[in-house]
Amino acid sequence: MRPRIVRPSKNSYAFFKPYGVECKFTKEPGKTTLGDCLKLPPRVYPIGRLDADSEGLLILSDDRRFNQALLNPRAALPKTYLALVEGQPSEEKLEALRRGVRIKIKGRGYYTTLPCRAELTTAPVWLPPRCPPPAVRPGKTYSWLQIVVREGKNRQVRRMTAAIGHPTLRLIRVSVGRLSLEGMKPGELRPLSAREIQQLLFSFADS
Repeated sequence: MRPRIVRPSKNSYAFFKPYGVECKFTKEPGKTTLGDCLKLPPRVYPIGRLDADSEGLLILSDDRRFNQALLNPRAALPKTYLALVEGQPSEEKLEALRRGVRIKIKGRGYYTTLPCRAELTTAPVWLPPRCPPPAVRPGKTYSWLQIVVREGKNRQVRRMTAAIGHPTLRLIRVSVGRLSLEGMKPGELRPLSAREIQQLLFSFADS
């Protein structure tokens, strides 16, 4: 499927969502939300979500057609995550992730994830430390995984690594399609260019 060209909105942004920020604009006592971090034009909303304890690339826009194009299941837009996990998964366990693992979705029972890409990696030099840092345990080993998925079930990547016995301590979405987080700092917001929007819309066709 080739998406139709969508004329970019002037109000489309990339945001490096920090740890601990709820992915909503409604303010809540005792919680930090997008409404506490951002001052945006009316009707600008996130396209997709990130849990409060996850970090990384969040796309926001007031363009309904752009939103629908990116969330269209037939587009299967690839999303790349870095996960700091406990231990070091064996090749056998990585292959299980690649084939698909059975996870439990809250309120929906069990689900087998679609095939994905999963590799051991190292944290890129540009990735800033998390504040506060993950709670690592003395005597335990930890490793980084790069996981590329084309779906977005609730807490999916965390549930996937837990299913192979390697719970996630830190999770960062580093790219959506061709749009990367590299060069941004936590809490930074920047407008998307017309070229970046068109690249997003055609990213899935190249992968």
